[in-house]
Amino acid sequence: MIEVRDLKKSFGQTVAVDGISFDVQKGEILGFLGPNGAGKTTTMRILTCYIPSDSGTATLGGYDTFKDSIEVRKRVGYLPESAPLYLDMGVVDYLKFIATIRNIPKKESNAKIKEMIQVCGLQRETHKSIGQLSKGYRQRVGLAQTLIHDPDILILDEPTTGLDPIQIIEIRDLIKEIGKEKTVILCSHILPEVQATCGRIIIINKGKLVGTGTPQELAEKAKGQETVYLTVRGPLTDILEKIAKMKYVAEVKNPEAEGEEPGDKDLHRIIVTSDKGKDIREDLFKCVVQNKWSLSELWAEAITLEDVFRQLTSQEEIKEGKE
Repeated sequence: MIEVRDLKKSFGQTVAVDGISFDVQKGEILGFLGPNGAGKTTTMRILTCYIPSDSGTATLGGYDTFKDSIEVRKRVGYLPESAPLYLDMGVVDYLKFIATIRNIPKKESNAKIKEMIQVCGLQRETHKSIGQLSKGYRQRVGLAQTLIHDPDILILDEPTTGLDPIQIIEIRDLIKEIGKEKTVILCSHILPEVQATCGRIIIINKGKLVGTGTPQELAEKAKGQETVYLTVRGPLTDILEKIAKMKYVAEVKNPEAEGEEPGDKDLHRIIVTSDKGKDIREDLFKCVVQNKWSLSELWAEAITLEDVFRQLTSQEEIKEGKE
């Protein structure tokens, strides 16, 4: 549904987008991540025909954003970070206005408005003006105007900015429901939101693409040493010798050093590390069973999307420093 090739955009001496390329498939929810100033919003504006690129191409639904901008706009629903709402207008009047400028026939507009009110959960707010709504419900109105012309592609830029935790969950669930039928690009700073909502993620930094894949794939690429936490009852010297024979590094956690009570002297908490990409939990479990030790805890340290994001964007900083 979306094809981007070697897209570039500069503002004076500032390079906002520096030759990025990516595809988005039909029915996919793509997370678009990057730190402030990475070029996310600029890319969204190019894809929605608000501004042209300097070079490269972007096609949405088979139409070029430069040559066929009107056709692209017909097929795209765009929710910018600050939703373009008229606060003095009522909810229904605003949606009627949007239906008119979207050239939806009058015979169909009332049905469409009712559908959007239902889909976006605005039933209890239709008697209010937009200025009377909470931030969460204003975002729902923004989503309604994004969806009212039944676009094939949705581009959502920070759709949950300023919302409370309950509102974030509601908007996230709404996006996931919409994503069952639409192609969605979700641009957000909230990494858990992207991880919970998106099937695939693109990370850009200083206008360049630095990572792409599913959350699991990105975690595997960013993974360093495997770290496993082991709590076991048995002779400490014997435990450490057996772990050393497996070529793993073991470090005993000292409860007193961490401000905890000493507790059971025969129960040992150990941090075990290995080379990148090796899952050592099965080896450790077999070792515990064979030696008839008592196992209380065995878990691997998970790589979060925040870890991946920080690693990929900091690597780009290091590369630039060397250059």
